[in-house]
Amino acid sequence: MEDRLKNAFNQIDGILWNDWDPIGVKEISEARDEYHSYVWKVVDFKLTGVASEIIAQYLFQIETGHMGLTGNLEDCRRVSQIIINLVL
Repeated sequence: MEDRLKNAFNQIDGILWNDWDPIGVKEISEARDEYHSYVWKVVDFKLTGVASEIIAQYLFQIETGHMGLTGNLEDCRRVSQIIINLVL
């Protein structure tokens, strides 16, 4: 894997794990890969320069559609800003 992509994956994976964590599993080491399936889409968003709101809506759709949660759009917006502000 190219260094830039690996770096982007690792940073965004860490953000989803530490800052997003909608199901509250970050204290469970066995669940460390829980959000890996969402990381590459977010990496693609970041590297192609999409708007923060698109990332927020994607995370919110995962929460509500895939995970069946009520979702927290404001928190998704907060996390998307963290991602947008990353320097890769």
